[in-house]
Amino acid sequence: MNHQHTNTKHREKPRPTFQESPPSGSKRRGVDRSWSSPLPYTPCTSWASCNRASRFSSSPCQGDIYLIMARRLVRASVQLGLFAAFILLVIVILDNRFSVLPSSIHGHLPSHYSGYVITDVTVTTCSSLNPFSSCKLDPETWYRVDKDLYLRSGWTSSAYVQFRRKKEEELGPDDKVVIDLKISRLTPPSESVGKTEIEAWEPRPGAIWLKRSSSRHASDSENAVTYIDVLYGADAVDPRPNWEVKDTPILLDSRTEELETRLSIRRGHPQAKPKKPVPRINENGKFKVMQLADLHMSTGLGHCRDPVPAEVAGQKCEADPRTLEFVERLLDEEKPDMVVFSGDQVNGETAPDAQSALYKSVKLLVDRKIPYAAIFGNHDDEGDLNREQLMTIYEDLPYSLAAAGPEDIDGVGNYVVEVLDWGKSTHSALTLYFLDTHSYSPDERQFRGYDWIKPSQTRWFKNTAQSLRRKHLEYNHIHMNVAFIHIPLPEYRAQGKYFKGAWMEPPTAPGFNSRFKDALEEEGVLFVSCGHDHVNDYCMLDEDENSKPSLWMCYSGGVGLGGYGGYDDFVRRVRFFDFDRGPGRVSTYKRLESGQTEAKIDEMMIVDGGAVRAPDETS
Repeated sequence: MNHQHTNTKHREKPRPTFQESPPSGSKRRGVDRSWSSPLPYTPCTSWASCNRASRFSSSPCQGDIYLIMARRLVRASVQLGLFAAFILLVIVILDNRFSVLPSSIHGHLPSHYSGYVITDVTVTTCSSLNPFSSCKLDPETWYRVDKDLYLRSGWTSSAYVQFRRKKEEELGPDDKVVIDLKISRLTPPSESVGKTEIEAWEPRPGAIWLKRSSSRHASDSENAVTYIDVLYGADAVDPRPNWEVKDTPILLDSRTEELETRLSIRRGHPQAKPKKPVPRINENGKFKVMQLADLHMSTGLGHCRDPVPAEVAGQKCEADPRTLEFVERLLDEEKPDMVVFSGDQVNGETAPDAQSALYKSVKLLVDRKIPYAAIFGNHDDEGDLNREQLMTIYEDLPYSLAAAGPEDIDGVGNYVVEVLDWGKSTHSALTLYFLDTHSYSPDERQFRGYDWIKPSQTRWFKNTAQSLRRKHLEYNHIHMNVAFIHIPLPEYRAQGKYFKGAWMEPPTAPGFNSRFKDALEEEGVLFVSCGHDHVNDYCMLDEDENSKPSLWMCYSGGVGLGGYGGYDDFVRRVRFFDFDRGPGRVSTYKRLESGQTEAKIDEMMIVDGGAVRAPDETS
């Protein structure tokens, strides 16, 4: 008989069971632990089982515990960050008012200005008859604006504005920052709160009054004066950002109203050099260029030359205000997309301060946010600034497209402007070439008159045009090339060719022909437009050896009343070019300063299908 022997030593022990609630009758108080207590969560072997367990059980699963803890940590971190930001904001506000932070920390705040601020301003006067007088102060602490307040018209006296400036971190406890400046014969009224006067006005020479602040944070204020410049004329303006011309001139002896001296001050942080704008075709495919030739602006109001209608006895014709009023009217009526200054913006003979003269024409465009390009004529650099200095001014102004061009090329102002297609396109629809035609002949004995375009410029133009050609061919519309110069090419004198407009004076083109016209035609330029001869405003058609239209050569006509007119009551005028991308067309016309002011004079289409077009009169 077989007997089974059970080995209790190897018998499998029963697994413990976990009950979710104690057996009936058991007690949870005291030390009675006769029932099996449950775990505080449901054990899970996977995220899927955890999700199922948490769905059908009232107790949280292990994954839920982690999620809840993570959420609480995030919530606590956000609350801590907001609290820290609030505390920082309170500290910054308190620092601005009560200077609670040390300088080492304050200097790194976003509102801190690390540049120079002005702490004092004065005017020094000296006489050439007194060898002991000097217009120079300590150059270590004072900066002199090198513009004689008498504009070199004082027989024996000179005067200069000088200001003391310091970096913010170098300000001492006794330093005060200039926060306002006025010019007045009488003491300006001071602001006050209750019976407490705030920052009293302090007198300086020339009827200058300063308001200075000893507040530690005055240098960070947008009201802090950070630079001073000198301009001239009752019509002085300043197109630079954050600059303002004071309404009242400095009170000096022996100054005429026309050449009164004005201060222009910059407040707050200096603006970075403005980025060049990117001109673009409009959504409707159009683009309009306004050419301003021979503005002849003066320092001060200027005197009209040959005005039409003529001056009335007893009434003074002021050239610059009248010229600018004419230009301003056309800017608002025509709304050009771009303006081209084609030379002689400044009438050097009557502009002892070229900066003041230049600013007047630019201010109209900056105020309207219109991009502009500029080249020079033979009069621009006859004042106190040369071409390089004038171009530096243009390059630093808002909405300027002007550029000095390559240094190894003759002249200043050889450059290209690409007008891109509408929207975000990177394709050029129009290419505008600008070239410096220099001034007077370098060889007056052999070639009298004016200078000519040099071989280096021709090579630069051809190389540039050829380097751009491949990209222009990728454009899915018709690309067009045009050019602007100041002095006309010798071919403008050609007899027997078709022209439309006024030919009222002999073209004063160079005596030497450098054949630049041939280069224009070879590179597919459709028209070239110039200024210089004020009372000529015609467009002449040039043809190739096969009698095919190859190039339009246009004059703009003089704009400024500060330049000569005459010649059968010539009325000042402005030329416009209307580009239409779709059909590849260009139309041109002129607008007059007086007389038929609403008419489009000599309007005609000069380009069609991207090719030079002969007018209907010759077909």
